[in-house]
Amino acid sequence: MLAKANRVVRADDYRRAVRRGRKLGAAHTVAYVVRRDDNGPVRFGFIVAKTVGNAVIRNRVRRRLKAASFEVAQKLRPGTDVVIRALPTAAEASWVSLRKEIFGVATRSEVDR
Repeated sequence: MLAKANRVVRADDYRRAVRRGRKLGAAHTVAYVVRRDDNGPVRFGFIVAKTVGNAVIRNRVRRRLKAASFEVAQKLRPGTDVVIRALPTAAEASWVSLRKEIFGVATRSEVDR
């Protein structure tokens, strides 16, 4: 799982990523990628709204996104914040497809290096 240092926790950081970050859309998720001014660790944040499903389904989707993010964290440039918004279709998405989308975020954002 993601360590506390690798999590976006402040509302201002979420807001900054969503408003100013590069938007990368996929079938089940939308990712917002933004660079910070420091070279700190890569941080991930997750937005899983009630439109995705009940609490059990939302937590399952969040756990899957966190696990995939843990795998891809080393591939991203230090000082990057990534906020991932789960779309309602993420409830039926398989682990493989969610993981593939998160890895796609890493490869698409690497082009900007």
